[in-house]
Amino acid sequence: MKIRKLSLRNRIFLAMILLVLLASILISAVAIYQYKEEREDYHKDRLKRKEENIQTHIKSVLNSRQNTWEVKTENIPIIFKEAIYTIADIHKLQINLYDLEGGLLISTQADLNKDIENQCLDAEVLNDISNTAEHRFVDKHEKNGETFQSSYTYITDQKSKNLAILNLPYLEKDDFLVKELEEFLKRIGYAFLLVLIMAIVIAFLLSKYITKSLKTISDKINATRLEKSNEKIDINDTSEEITALVNSYNSMIDELEESAVKLATSEREQAWREMAKQVAHEIKNPLTPMRLTVQNFQRKFDPNDESIHQKLEEYSKTLIQQIDTMSSIASAFSTFAKMPAQKNETLNVVEIVKLALDIFNEDYIVFNAASDDIIAKFDRTQLIRVVTNLVKNSIQSMPDNIIPRIVITVEANQKDVMITVADNGTGVSEENKHKIFEPKFTTKTSGMGLGLAMVKNIVETYNGTISFVSQKDKGATFKVRFPKE
Repeated sequence: MKIRKLSLRNRIFLAMILLVLLASILISAVAIYQYKEEREDYHKDRLKRKEENIQTHIKSVLNSRQNTWEVKTENIPIIFKEAIYTIADIHKLQINLYDLEGGLLISTQADLNKDIENQCLDAEVLNDISNTAEHRFVDKHEKNGETFQSSYTYITDQKSKNLAILNLPYLEKDDFLVKELEEFLKRIGYAFLLVLIMAIVIAFLLSKYITKSLKTISDKINATRLEKSNEKIDINDTSEEITALVNSYNSMIDELEESAVKLATSEREQAWREMAKQVAHEIKNPLTPMRLTVQNFQRKFDPNDESIHQKLEEYSKTLIQQIDTMSSIASAFSTFAKMPAQKNETLNVVEIVKLALDIFNEDYIVFNAASDDIIAKFDRTQLIRVVTNLVKNSIQSMPDNIIPRIVITVEANQKDVMITVADNGTGVSEENKHKIFEPKFTTKTSGMGLGLAMVKNIVETYNGTISFVSQKDKGATFKVRFPKE
């Protein structure tokens, strides 16, 4: 699933959930990091405190009245023969005392073997103790999965003279710290779970609130059409950005209506100009032979000619024929230009279609009806005109090299009536499909191309639609749909 394909609502929802999860992970990571820092500081400070306390305790033993031995390095094992165990027991820590050269003097480790007893401190440790300002060195290492710290510092007499080296091995025990961390993470986990649930609810409501206005705007934009009056968007209590978008849309609607009016006016003027050109062209065609006929009659007229009556009859017949042609042209344009009156007669569409097909004698015309009675409100004359024009169009599209077939079907559903005229003629080419319903467009050698344009005009007057599917040289299917009421 790609993020770019997600809706804005889902993006807002996921963003808030991810934000809470990332915050939870970040806080948990900070808590663990803080625990480690505090753990290190705790053990470091604890070792130093114990070291200072043991140092004080050792000095009190050296300077006490019970000590009858001279305070010097060689006497350290004798002075602390018993006292070192008491000190170790009080402070709960193992104690090792080394001489200044690193040799072991005394230790509280019970299982000390000879090898360890004879072992000396590394020269590195001795150098670090002597060369640092605090004269102190801490060695940190791991053994058997446990972390140890080992501090080294000088023991001095009353004159601050170095007597020995105090070594305190210290095991870092984190049981109570780990328990506290687990308790903290457990509690913060419950808190994060509660916050996550709240975030899901808030994200759902917030995303719904934000996208509600956008959904309204989207529906309005999808419903916007150039050819109809569009409603403006009226949304209250929205953000500044949504308000700006709504204002832009409303301004666009105003401009669109102005453009639609201008476009309609321009198209109407252009249509009338084209119509005027077509009428002039069609009328000029018969005028030319009429003019030639009259001129010929004028030039050859002879009252004494025995065949004058026959010639007059021929001239008259030619003129009448051309006048009839002009009359049919005028009627065709008048019929196209006149909007059909919406009489809304209640009629049986099946019977009217059968009546319209009675004028055709072609035996390859087949009629089918889903029912004997399909009642609708339509104008009888206009319905006959629709059917006859569609059938004529199919007949004229039949080539000579095929067995023609035209099937007319009448169907209905609860709301609409469908009339389908399907043929196996030449069909409509791709380049002509977008022009098929335009006035004066025709691919035939005769006719003025007003038939399908008139059908479309009639059907749309009754709130219907006309559509077609076609393949070149395989036929075409025209489908008229109009409401019953």
